[in-house]
Amino acid sequence: MSAETPDQSVGTFTRLRLRFRDWRGRRPFWAGLFTLLGGVPIAYFPYATLKLGTMSIAMATTAGAGSLIIGVLLVTLGLTMWFQQATRVFAGVAAIVLALVSLVVSNIGGFILGFLFALIGGALAVSWAPGEPPRRQPLDEHGTQGDAPQAADSDTALLRPVTDEPAPYEAPESDRDASAERTPENAWAGGEDASGGSRVG
Repeated sequence: MSAETPDQSVGTFTRLRLRFRDWRGRRPFWAGLFTLLGGVPIAYFPYATLKLGTMSIAMATTAGAGSLIIGVLLVTLGLTMWFQQATRVFAGVAAIVLALVSLVVSNIGGFILGFLFALIGGALAVSWAPGEPPRRQPLDEHGTQGDAPQAADSDTALLRPVTDEPAPYEAPESDRDASAERTPENAWAGGEDASGGSRVG
């Protein structure tokens, strides 16, 4: 028997969820969703008829066609944000403008609900930016990757304490000729120093 592959070991729901999460992460998903939700009440309320018992309440106005156009455009812009990420800035600005126009045309922007959804969706689309996948850092001369901690060097592994004491006295080397540094004996005996002067006392 062979071991199961990772794709076979997980369930169908988990694979679909991971695939959807990967698809969602590469596009302004929430911007498109809010824009879609904003277009629904703006297009729906002017054509809706509510019934309270035997009484019918119609909210249709003369600007019903304008509300329908704004709602359809917002839904289209929401889908554009999902499937055409390159036009997300244009779609976001257009969604904000249509949300502001709906305040006057479509029953106060679909009773403020559609206005808020479209405004938030447009703002999210304008501010969204695609992320960059993590790139592997090249290996350096020590065989580490990027800024990974390196092993201690053999020269610096032993740390020496730093003190304020002066360095110990070191005796001069034995092969060094010290006769040049001393005064010749004949100069002291004759009462003259090495420079040719007379020695007093």
